[in-house]
Amino acid sequence: MIFGFAVTVAMAATLVALWSFVQSARNRLPDNPLLVALAGLELLLVAQLVIGIVLLAGGERPGSLATYLAYLIGCLVVLPVGAAWALAERSRSSTAVLGIACLAIPVMVLRLNEVWSGATA
Repeated sequence: MIFGFAVTVAMAATLVALWSFVQSARNRLPDNPLLVALAGLELLLVAQLVIGIVLLAGGERPGSLATYLAYLIGCLVVLPVGAAWALAERSRSSTAVLGIACLAIPVMVLRLNEVWSGATA
């Protein structure tokens, strides 16, 4: 993995999470600017997937290929599931759900980098 890009993804996800929590505290529903930010974050995650596949195709290998692929693909699923949940029930708590989904991303990206550098546990 490219460490600098992973840090960028994690920071972007943290900022969108903070934005979501502020919106939730202000009793706001998920609005279009927040959803656009989520879409931008999802694009970063797609780019991370492409980078990961290119590195694998180039012959580099993580500590555990199965775990690496699970985190790589799992990162892509978290935000759409959170957004679907939030849009199905547009309320203050749904905005908090988006924040929680965004907070899961830095954790998954950290674990993805750990697995890439050889950690298997």
